[in-house]
Amino acid sequence: MSDKLTQATINKKVWNACDTFRGTIDAGQYKDYILTMLFVKYISDVNAEIKEEYEKKYNGDAKRVERAMKHERFVVPEESSFDFIYSQKGKSNIGEIINIALDKLQDANNTKLDGVFRNIDFNSEANLGETKDRQRRLANLLNDFADLNLRPSNLEGNDVIGDAYEYLIANFASDAGKKAGEFYTPSGVSTLLAKLVEPKETNRICDPTCGSGSLLLKAAKEVGSKNVSLYGQEVNGSTYALARMNMFLHEMDSARIEWGDTINNPKLAENDALMKYDVVVANPPFSLDKWGAENAEADKYQRFYRGVPPKSKGDYAFITHMIETLNEHGRAGVVLPHGVLFRGSSEGKIRKQLIEENLLKAVIGLPANLFFGTGIPASILIFDKDKGDNTDVLFIDASNEYESGKNQNQLRETDIEKIFNTYHNWEEIEKYSHIATLEEIKENDYNLNIPRYVDTFEEEEPVDIAETQKEIAAIKSRIAEVEIQMEKYLNDLGI
Repeated sequence: MSDKLTQATINKKVWNACDTFRGTIDAGQYKDYILTMLFVKYISDVNAEIKEEYEKKYNGDAKRVERAMKHERFVVPEESSFDFIYSQKGKSNIGEIINIALDKLQDANNTKLDGVFRNIDFNSEANLGETKDRQRRLANLLNDFADLNLRPSNLEGNDVIGDAYEYLIANFASDAGKKAGEFYTPSGVSTLLAKLVEPKETNRICDPTCGSGSLLLKAAKEVGSKNVSLYGQEVNGSTYALARMNMFLHEMDSARIEWGDTINNPKLAENDALMKYDVVVANPPFSLDKWGAENAEADKYQRFYRGVPPKSKGDYAFITHMIETLNEHGRAGVVLPHGVLFRGSSEGKIRKQLIEENLLKAVIGLPANLFFGTGIPASILIFDKDKGDNTDVLFIDASNEYESGKNQNQLRETDIEKIFNTYHNWEEIEKYSHIATLEEIKENDYNLNIPRYVDTFEEEEPVDIAETQKEIAAIKSRIAEVEIQMEKYLNDLGI
């Protein structure tokens, strides 16, 4: 029997480490401390094992070992290693020591880790309490990770650390409630979206609102190869840091993740133009208010020539950005509220033009209560720059097929496969999917509300009036009998 750490064991240990912070600060904050420490512990253990191998190879020649270590994935200065940090756990300024360790780790790996730790403060009194409380909490955190041997030779599989990171993020999302939507797309939804855009080897894949990077990694996993190029941008600083670490822990070191507002300050550009991709996926914030409409007409990349979305709803701003970053055969998949399907005014005009340009390929209605922080049902829109002469649009109503949960509903594997197969095979299924012609959509005044195209109405079984009348008469007779019996009992009791 193997003594190596399994996925389940690691998941349990790192989740138990969260007890240090539960009840002190919310999950939206303490996730940063847990995930950062997991990252530091992992790269420290990897480097320790590699160093031992070099020491054997070079018979303890310290200079040769040092030179060899400089060519590894990460350089871990002694003062940045987990073992060093752990040795300082009893000191009152342990928070400051950890911050310094992270700064040195960042400086030693500047091309990879530049800016990754700038939004995390282990010496924060606001988050971690006054000196004694802070020292105690951080000492407990270090103790929780100290007995986790994350050396590659001790792990059962290559992806267990990356998967543990994803496991933590998913659980933090469950604890964080409404705030979770800022950094995590539910696993079933991201798996479905990754399948629908059908990524392939050598593809450039982008998520312009990438959160912690889970959706990007699902798209890469769908390819089944690391021979893809990943790009993302995230507006929240601490979430951006999570995405960067997430990429490294999944060995996607070449992924380019930028920090900033995608709509107002897109960072993924080359030759003074927006970068182009084979695949774009996103779960942007639903109906974002104050998204930057006042700057849209002066946009240097001219993304809003179809029209400027309303300032209180940024959904079409994200759609427009995604489409403008597709190459000539690119595909985009985006999760959005149902309002984008039928709202009028400027949104209606943009929607009409997108349809007339033959960019929209599919509209998929999802079940309600899948997402953290909102119970409203969402939809997935698939756009394709390479539809050819086919102007039809596939509508799928998958709103009634899911696993009911206490807090959130979930898409089951069977639900995901049914949606994908219907889309991939371009099928019409009664009360589930419909292939609408452009003429049908025009007749509906470019309104994409799914019930206009997929009839899910269930006919009621015909009522046998004569039989029903007999049943009513029999019920009345039984009621009369009960009333007589009750009156007898009450008389016997003298009531």
